[in-house]
Amino acid sequence: MAATKEYFDFIGSVKDRIRSAQYAALKAVNKELVGLYWDIGRMISEKQKELGWGKAVVRNISSDLQSEFPGKSGFSARNLWLMVRLYTEYKDDTKVQPLVAQIGWANNLMIFSKCQSTDERSFYMVSSKKFGWTKRVLEHQIDNKTYEKHLLNQTNYDNLPSEKFSDQKVLAIKDHYTFDFLELSEKHSERELEEGLIRNMQQFLLELGGDFAFLGSQYKITVGSQDFYIDLLLFHRRLQSLVVIELKAGAFKPEYKGKLEFYLNVLNDTHRLSYENEAIGMIICKNKDRIVVEYALKKSQNPIGIASYSTSPDLPEYYDKALPSVKQIERGLGFLRRDE
Repeated sequence: MAATKEYFDFIGSVKDRIRSAQYAALKAVNKELVGLYWDIGRMISEKQKELGWGKAVVRNISSDLQSEFPGKSGFSARNLWLMVRLYTEYKDDTKVQPLVAQIGWANNLMIFSKCQSTDERSFYMVSSKKFGWTKRVLEHQIDNKTYEKHLLNQTNYDNLPSEKFSDQKVLAIKDHYTFDFLELSEKHSERELEEGLIRNMQQFLLELGGDFAFLGSQYKITVGSQDFYIDLLLFHRRLQSLVVIELKAGAFKPEYKGKLEFYLNVLNDTHRLSYENEAIGMIICKNKDRIVVEYALKKSQNPIGIASYSTSPDLPEYYDKALPSVKQIERGLGFLRRDE
């Protein structure tokens, strides 16, 4: 039988269904394991309070459990203490406690040790679940202050019809990306920026947040008798969407949005497969005027985000004056949870 487009579409759907089943099974196992650790932490904590047990009892419990369940990791004295601390810290936190079983144990410990506030912990827990962040990706996101950057981000998601773009809306586009792995002078060209990102593709995808696949640079699309070239074309596996990234070495200009929408319309009509969602656009520029961006995105019909970037680990000066308010925090967390 000759391979046809219909066949490739069909086999792609079957593969997606298999991956979905595998992921569901993994989530079930993880939920049970984290639930076990939570219960152990609770049981030890309650007995310490009830009977006045000291710290030494945890070493005894660890020794007995490892003897009873040889080869099973997770029952070291250090890990048992972490179970107790996690339970004690979260047991009365109505916002965070329900999220504990929804992510892996390693991610729980990373968030617990590196984040202090309930809102910050909740953000990274929800994001880890929704975007499938591994421990490494999560650590990178925390160290790069994704919490603050996401709450300040500028997209047009709230203006789009939710029934059409519900999947695309869950993509966490940051307000600012840090490309400190690039060896670029302060005055660099867009070509130098693009080539640097391609040479450091692994770090670039890690900064974006995981689940991205690189499809090409200067990706050619033909419309009528003219050829056009997209700076970077990616694919988001979990969202099943093409992602167009346009790079600008200077400040954002409103006309950039029109060109990006043109690319998105063409890709949706001529490149998107039947089982894929509509494409997402991102403009990553050296700097931006937030008010200009707001007006530029006001009437957009495609999901678009505008972000700035730096080649230094230091955040732009305006972040010092743009700390998120309580309303921004609530909106940012609610944005993530709406599509759960």
